[in-house]
Amino acid sequence: MEEVTKSYESLTAKQCISTLSGYIRQFRIPSLLTPVFMVIEVLMETIIPYLMADIIDNGVSKGDLAHIYRVGALMVAFALVSLTAGCLGAVFAAKASAGLSMNLRNAMYRNIQTFSFSNIDRFSTPGLITRLTTDVTNVQNAYQMLLRMCMRAPVSLILAMIMSFVISARLALVYLVAVIFLVLFFCMIIPKVTSYFSKVFVKYDDLNESVQENVSAIRVVKAFVREDAEKEKFEKAVGNLYGMFVRAEKMIITNMPVMQFTVYGCILAISWFGANMIVYGSLSTGELMSMLTYCMNILMNLMMLSVIFVMMTMSAASAKRITEVIREESDLSDPKDPLTTVKDGSITFENVSFGYNKTASEKVLRNINLKIESGQTIGIIGGTGSAKSTLVSLICRLYDVDEGSVKVGGADVRDYSMEVLRNRVAIVLQQNNIFSGSILDNLRWGDPDATDEECIRACRMASADEFIENFPEKYETHIEQGGSNVSGGQKQRLCIARALLKDPKIIIFDDSTSAVDTATDARIRKSLKNSMPDVTKIIIAQRISSIQDADAIIVLDDGIISGFGTHEELLKNNEIYRDVYGSQISGTGDFDRPA
Repeated sequence: MEEVTKSYESLTAKQCISTLSGYIRQFRIPSLLTPVFMVIEVLMETIIPYLMADIIDNGVSKGDLAHIYRVGALMVAFALVSLTAGCLGAVFAAKASAGLSMNLRNAMYRNIQTFSFSNIDRFSTPGLITRLTTDVTNVQNAYQMLLRMCMRAPVSLILAMIMSFVISARLALVYLVAVIFLVLFFCMIIPKVTSYFSKVFVKYDDLNESVQENVSAIRVVKAFVREDAEKEKFEKAVGNLYGMFVRAEKMIITNMPVMQFTVYGCILAISWFGANMIVYGSLSTGELMSMLTYCMNILMNLMMLSVIFVMMTMSAASAKRITEVIREESDLSDPKDPLTTVKDGSITFENVSFGYNKTASEKVLRNINLKIESGQTIGIIGGTGSAKSTLVSLICRLYDVDEGSVKVGGADVRDYSMEVLRNRVAIVLQQNNIFSGSILDNLRWGDPDATDEECIRACRMASADEFIENFPEKYETHIEQGGSNVSGGQKQRLCIARALLKDPKIIIFDDSTSAVDTATDARIRKSLKNSMPDVTKIIIAQRISSIQDADAIIVLDDGIISGFGTHEELLKNNEIYRDVYGSQISGTGDFDRPA
């Protein structure tokens, strides 16, 4: 997580702007029209005080009622134009900013789908959720503010300043001094506040992580009566976020008293100097009224700029975090001319070594050499942490090897199109994930075009039909989020059926029958053997009974192959396998707890 934080902090403003601007092009017309309407609104508002001064000096003071009506009607017309322009600017700004947020979320989500496992390991799931939600919302609000207020406030300020100098250059110097003072103040605190907000969003990630873990594992929390501990953990995350926000806000709120001091100071100075100028005849009453109006205009726009400053400071950190996800390139990519056909299900490991941390001296897998013929059934057994799941992940190229090569169908997996390879290598993962929707919807993740009959056939092979037929709605039964309305064994069988629909050359079971009883496990293995004789089957298991009929069994021990052979051969020549078999037969232990 610290690595990710350093990464996005190293991004420059130029990199962020160049990346994010590409997602504005689709909405460039409303993005261009918004500032145009804002300028029209400001022009109308700037002229109105000038017309007001004309009414006072040439209408009220001279008693010219016709002049008052004529100029008053003109003021109403300008006000209506200003109102219309302001409304249109708000509409187009909302359309452009909402469109930008839509494009950013789509861009991040699409890029996340291309990530390899090692890319995903760099980002926490809660961190990605924060970037897709909170960070994008911050950028959306900032962009809307940028289109409206960042155009309106500076233009209004500049025009008001110009009109003030037209009326009285000497009096307008008061504004100029105020503006220079405030700009220097903002430049002094912006870098410090930006640093705080960069850290704030890391705390958001921690908060989301606490919520996600608690909600997804709520049954475990309740089973172990850990509610109080989880509340304490959440309160700590909220407290950290609160503390960081308070430190950032303490610096930001200093702009309000400084702004108020400047506003009231300007009003007093203009009233004092303006009254003296009226006495000496160098300024009219109407002009003083206009100067005071422009004073409020200028200073209110300066206050608006201070709000924009806060919003932009927050969004700068968010923009960097979004840019990092969009610019992240997958560690895995297709070759220039990828192979598009997997010949068969044969698998070869040649001097393979692999580590999750590329700089670590000790690899997770070391010097793996294997040759598996197409159609064979291979069992893999090993203790916790022996790299069983890592080994099979290399076959469908969820990771790339550090040394050596993995071949499928006689070709290096790096020479295939990843889509083609993964469609021909089905894997039923250790953690079974099914999604909200009907049973058929979940099964068709394996093959979107599968017919109902093909789905039913796959469920029969996976021994899932027996419990599905007992549901009132059978295959149209709705699955709740995370599969909370089915048991662990039922989830495993649905995942196996889903994988079978891929019509694979190789199918990998990563301890995916651990939650089913021994009889069901045996039925599934028998069905697969009879129905898919040409498909290579790799079974990771903790129960020797699940793999003892395999053509060959791999015994992994701390990332190396300790034994490779049939059940009978390993009983004769592999001490680890023999001990585990003895402990399981006698019922006094398992792989991780020898007899």
